[in-house]
Amino acid sequence: MTLKIEFQFDFGSPNAYLAEVAIPGIEQRTGAKFDYVPVLLGGIYKATGNMSPFDSLRGIKNKPEYQALETQRFIRRHNVTKFRQNPFFPVNTLMLMRGAVAAQFEGVFESYFRAAYHHMWEEPKKMDDVEIFRNAFMASGLDIDRLIARAQQDDVKKRLIDLTSDAVSRGAFGSPTFFVGKEMFFGKDQLRDVEESILEQTRPVARTA
Repeated sequence: MTLKIEFQFDFGSPNAYLAEVAIPGIEQRTGAKFDYVPVLLGGIYKATGNMSPFDSLRGIKNKPEYQALETQRFIRRHNVTKFRQNPFFPVNTLMLMRGAVAAQFEGVFESYFRAAYHHMWEEPKKMDDVEIFRNAFMASGLDIDRLIARAQQDDVKKRLIDLTSDAVSRGAFGSPTFFVGKEMFFGKDQLRDVEESILEQTRPVARTA
Protein backbone atom coordinates (compact mmCIF):
# COMPACT_ATOMS: atom_id res chain seq x y z
CA MET A 1 0.00 0.00 0.00
CA THR A 2 1.31 3.46 -0.92
CA LEU A 3 2.06 5.65 2.09
CA LYS A 4 -0.25 8.68 2.22
CA ILE A 5 1.54 11.93 3.08
CA GLU A 6 -0.53 15.08 3.59
CA PHE A 7 0.34 18.76 3.77
CA GLN A 8 -2.65 20.51 5.33
CA PHE A 9 -2.40 24.20 4.57
CA ASP A 10 -4.18 27.52 4.75
CA PHE A 11 -2.85 30.36 2.59
CA GLY A 12 -3.10 32.69 5.58
CA SER A 13 -0.31 30.91 7.47
CA PRO A 14 3.16 32.27 6.72
CA ASN A 15 4.63 29.14 8.30
CA ALA A 16 2.70 26.98 5.84
CA TYR A 17 4.19 29.02 2.98
CA LEU A 18 7.69 28.54 4.36
CA ALA A 19 7.14 24.82 4.96
CA GLU A 20 5.94 24.28 1.41
CA VAL A 21 9.19 25.68 0.05
CA ALA A 22 10.98 22.73 1.67
CA ILE A 23 8.59 20.02 0.43
CA PRO A 24 10.14 19.50 -3.04
CA GLY A 25 13.48 18.69 -1.44
CA ILE A 26 11.88 16.09 0.82
CA GLU A 27 10.07 14.57 -2.15
CA GLN A 28 13.31 14.36 -4.10
CA ARG A 29 15.26 12.76 -1.27
CA THR A 30 12.57 10.25 -0.28
CA GLY A 31 10.76 9.57 -3.55
CA ALA A 32 7.51 10.40 -1.75
CA LYS A 33 4.71 12.61 -3.01
CA PHE A 34 2.76 14.97 -0.76
CA ASP A 35 -0.99 15.45 -1.08
CA TYR A 36 -1.90 19.13 -0.71
CA VAL A 37 -5.02 19.40 1.47
CA PRO A 38 -6.75 22.78 1.84
CA VAL A 39 -8.24 23.45 5.27
CA LEU A 40 -9.80 26.55 6.81
CA LEU A 41 -7.57 27.69 9.64
CA GLY A 42 -10.29 29.86 11.15
CA GLY A 43 -12.53 26.81 11.34
CA ILE A 44 -9.78 24.78 12.99
CA TYR A 45 -9.19 27.52 15.56
CA LYS A 46 -12.92 27.74 16.32
CA ALA A 47 -13.27 23.97 16.69
CA THR A 48 -10.22 23.60 18.95
CA GLY A 49 -10.28 26.83 20.95
CA ASN A 50 -6.89 27.74 19.51
CA MET A 51 -5.82 31.15 18.22
CA SER A 52 -3.19 32.48 15.86
CA PRO A 53 0.28 33.45 17.14
CA PHE A 54 -0.63 36.99 16.06
CA ASP A 55 -3.16 36.99 18.91
CA SER A 56 -1.64 34.53 21.38
CA LEU A 57 1.78 36.21 21.50
CA ARG A 58 0.50 39.75 21.85
CA GLY A 59 1.97 41.35 24.98
CA ILE A 60 4.35 38.46 25.76
CA LYS A 61 7.94 39.52 26.36
CA ASN A 62 10.78 37.81 24.40
CA LYS A 63 8.83 34.93 22.83
CA PRO A 64 7.73 36.79 19.65
CA GLU A 65 11.30 37.95 19.11
CA TYR A 66 12.59 34.40 19.51
CA GLN A 67 10.04 33.03 17.07
CA ALA A 68 11.09 35.70 14.56
CA LEU A 69 14.69 34.55 15.04
CA GLU A 70 13.70 30.92 14.41
CA THR A 71 11.89 32.00 11.26
CA GLN A 72 15.02 33.71 9.97
CA ARG A 73 17.04 30.58 10.70
CA PHE A 74 14.53 28.51 8.72
CA ILE A 75 14.66 30.98 5.83
CA ARG A 76 18.46 30.74 5.71
CA ARG A 77 18.50 26.96 6.06
CA HIS A 78 16.13 26.46 3.14
CA ASN A 79 17.36 29.39 1.05
CA VAL A 80 13.95 31.06 0.94
CA THR A 81 14.36 34.15 -1.22
CA LYS A 82 10.87 35.38 -2.12
CA PHE A 83 9.10 35.55 1.24
CA ARG A 84 7.77 38.93 2.37
CA GLN A 85 5.66 39.68 5.42
CA ASN A 86 2.11 40.60 4.43
CA PRO A 87 1.32 44.07 5.85
CA PHE A 88 -2.41 43.21 5.82
CA PHE A 89 -1.95 40.12 8.02
CA PRO A 90 -4.11 38.51 9.32
CA VAL A 91 -6.17 37.99 6.18
CA ASN A 92 -9.56 36.26 6.13
CA THR A 93 -8.87 33.24 3.92
CA LEU A 94 -12.38 31.82 3.35
CA MET A 95 -12.47 33.05 -0.24
CA LEU A 96 -8.92 31.84 -0.93
CA MET A 97 -9.50 28.39 0.52
CA ARG A 98 -12.83 27.83 -1.23
CA GLY A 99 -11.00 28.87 -4.37
CA ALA A 100 -8.37 26.20 -3.71
CA VAL A 101 -11.02 23.49 -3.47
CA ALA A 102 -12.71 24.81 -6.62
CA ALA A 103 -9.34 24.77 -8.40
CA GLN A 104 -8.84 21.14 -7.40
CA PHE A 105 -12.26 20.24 -8.77
CA GLU A 106 -11.54 22.14 -11.99
CA GLY A 107 -8.05 20.70 -12.54
CA VAL A 108 -6.14 23.98 -12.18
CA PHE A 109 -4.91 23.61 -8.61
CA GLU A 110 -1.18 23.98 -9.27
CA SER A 111 -1.61 27.31 -11.07
CA TYR A 112 -4.05 28.59 -8.45
CA PHE A 113 -1.85 27.46 -5.56
CA ARG A 114 1.27 29.19 -6.91
CA ALA A 115 -0.63 32.38 -7.68
CA ALA A 116 -2.27 32.47 -4.25
CA TYR A 117 1.03 32.12 -2.42
CA HIS A 118 2.64 34.66 -4.72
CA HIS A 119 0.02 37.29 -3.93
CA MET A 120 -0.07 36.47 -0.20
CA TRP A 121 3.62 36.10 0.68
CA GLU A 122 5.81 37.18 -2.26
CA GLU A 123 4.07 40.32 -3.53
CA PRO A 124 1.70 40.64 -0.56
CA LYS A 125 -1.80 42.00 -1.05
CA LYS A 126 -5.02 42.25 0.92
CA MET A 127 -6.41 39.04 -0.52
CA ASP A 128 -9.70 39.16 1.38
CA ASP A 129 -10.74 42.18 -0.70
CA VAL A 130 -12.81 40.82 -3.58
CA GLU A 131 -11.53 43.22 -6.23
CA ILE A 132 -7.89 42.87 -5.17
CA PHE A 133 -8.35 39.10 -5.11
CA ARG A 134 -9.89 39.07 -8.58
CA ASN A 135 -7.31 41.40 -10.14
CA ALA A 136 -4.40 39.48 -8.61
CA PHE A 137 -5.49 36.15 -10.05
CA MET A 138 -6.33 37.70 -13.41
CA ALA A 139 -2.80 39.12 -13.53
CA SER A 140 -1.53 35.57 -12.93
CA GLY A 141 -3.45 34.33 -15.96
CA LEU A 142 -6.25 32.41 -14.24
CA ASP A 143 -9.90 32.39 -15.27
CA ILE A 144 -10.73 33.58 -11.79
CA ASP A 145 -14.34 34.51 -12.50
CA ARG A 146 -15.05 30.87 -13.32
CA LEU A 147 -13.36 29.77 -10.09
CA ILE A 148 -15.18 32.40 -8.03
CA ALA A 149 -18.49 31.10 -9.37
CA ARG A 150 -17.44 27.48 -8.79
CA ALA A 151 -16.37 28.29 -5.23
CA GLN A 152 -19.93 29.37 -4.38
CA GLN A 153 -21.37 25.96 -5.17
CA ASP A 154 -22.45 23.70 -2.35
CA ASP A 155 -20.12 20.81 -3.15
CA VAL A 156 -17.08 23.10 -2.85
CA LYS A 157 -18.27 24.59 0.43
CA LYS A 158 -19.03 21.14 1.83
CA ARG A 159 -15.67 19.77 0.74
CA LEU A 160 -13.77 22.51 2.59
CA ILE A 161 -15.90 21.98 5.70
CA ASP A 162 -15.33 18.21 5.54
CA LEU A 163 -11.57 18.53 5.08
CA THR A 164 -11.36 20.96 8.00
CA SER A 165 -13.49 18.78 10.27
CA ASP A 166 -11.49 15.70 9.33
CA ALA A 167 -8.25 17.50 10.19
CA VAL A 168 -9.57 18.39 13.63
CA SER A 169 -10.89 14.87 14.25
CA ARG A 170 -7.41 13.51 13.52
CA GLY A 171 -5.70 15.89 15.93
CA ALA A 172 -4.96 19.07 13.97
CA PHE A 173 -5.06 22.43 15.75
CA GLY A 174 -3.24 24.71 13.29
CA SER A 175 -1.38 24.99 10.00
CA PRO A 176 0.87 23.63 8.64
CA THR A 177 -0.04 20.14 9.76
CA PHE A 178 1.48 17.05 8.19
CA PHE A 179 0.29 13.46 8.26
CA VAL A 180 2.65 10.63 7.34
CA GLY A 181 0.27 7.70 7.36
CA LYS A 182 -1.34 8.01 10.80
CA GLU A 183 1.52 10.04 12.30
CA MET A 184 0.80 13.76 12.76
CA PHE A 185 3.40 16.53 12.81
CA PHE A 186 2.72 20.23 13.39
CA GLY A 187 4.73 23.19 12.19
CA LYS A 188 7.49 23.91 9.72
CA ASP A 189 10.16 23.06 12.26
CA GLN A 190 9.00 19.42 12.31
CA LEU A 191 9.87 18.82 8.66
CA ARG A 192 13.02 16.90 9.60
CA ASP A 193 10.84 14.52 11.61
CA VAL A 194 8.37 14.33 8.72
CA GLU A 195 11.17 13.26 6.40
CA GLU A 196 12.51 10.75 8.93
CA SER A 197 9.04 9.26 9.36
CA ILE A 198 8.61 8.90 5.59
CA LEU A 199 11.89 7.02 5.35
CA GLU A 200 11.04 4.80 8.32
CA GLN A 201 7.60 3.92 6.98
CA THR A 202 8.78 3.22 3.42
CA ARG A 203 11.94 1.31 4.31
CA PRO A 204 11.73 -2.30 3.10
CA VAL A 205 11.20 -4.77 5.92
CA ALA A 206 14.12 -7.19 6.22
CA ARG A 207 13.08 -10.79 5.71
CA THR A 208 14.33 -13.47 8.05
CA ALA A 209 15.24 -16.92 6.74
